[in-house]
Amino acid sequence: MKLKALALISGGLDSILAALLIQKQGIKVTGLVFKSAFFDPSSIKKTLKKYNLPLRIVNISEKHLKIVKKPEYGYGKVMNPCLDCHLLMLKEAKKLIKNPGFSFIITGEVLGQRPFSQNKNSLNLLEKKANLKGLILRPLSAQILEETIPEKKGWVNRDKLLDISGRSRQIQLKLRKKFKLTGYSTPGTACILTDPQFGKRLKNLLKYHSFASLNDILLLKFGRHFWKDSNLIVVGRNDKENKLLKKCTQKSDLLFELKSFTGPLVLVRTYQKRTLKKTLSEAKKLLCFYSRHTREKPLPEVEFRYL
Repeated sequence: MKLKALALISGGLDSILAALLIQKQGIKVTGLVFKSAFFDPSSIKKTLKKYNLPLRIVNISEKHLKIVKKPEYGYGKVMNPCLDCHLLMLKEAKKLIKNPGFSFIITGEVLGQRPFSQNKNSLNLLEKKANLKGLILRPLSAQILEETIPEKKGWVNRDKLLDISGRSRQIQLKLRKKFKLTGYSTPGTACILTDPQFGKRLKNLLKYHSFASLNDILLLKFGRHFWKDSNLIVVGRNDKENKLLKKCTQKSDLLFELKSFTGPLVLVRTYQKRTLKKTLSEAKKLLCFYSRHTREKPLPEVEFRYL
């Protein structure tokens, strides 16, 4: 029976290369992609299909949000709890390899590429905490890491694996040309938690509202954001964002626009009801400011329409 492996695919070059290197050894590789409020797998479906890599998608949105709020191992440079995130993914992958069929897990991790989450201690910690000792094969750095079960048992030829370490990507770029790879994300762009602007918004949200929901997270991704007395004001910047504001509106939100002029929509998300009156006054000022028709008008002269 042909051996099968489960490859964790982030959408970046390294994870796809790792999967292809093992596939080239005659092992049937299935890509495991995670969907979350912080990353979306839709862009890599075509790439995996092109290389005959079957795909499984697992939604970890709620679990992921929980660890983002309070990570056991802390954050990276922004609001990215990489160690906690990787551990969650490995635990989810383990559930799948419990079923007959998959013999081991593949990841695209490179020793030393990320000083916090991809050093030897971190890689060993993840393996131990996920209870996957010897079952995580990292093809890009395998020759400088401890031999895994797939290598010891001869399922995988260790000599055909690589010894990449550090942050240089020259070898990966050569392999990209060899495999004629396209449709992958560049380092640091697959997960929005590494984006400083988004990270700042998320930090503010958790400061004022530690019980943030997935809808709260979606709202952070667009519009102009302002906090007033612990309540959030979001101003749409264009028609597309106005439509997204409507889509995100919850029962307790206030959504309004100018009654007699074109302009942006404004959403007020209330976390502190006792200060709502002040927040609403500020929201109306912002709406007038961001509409060219009412920027110079006194607030009492402007009419608003609630949606």
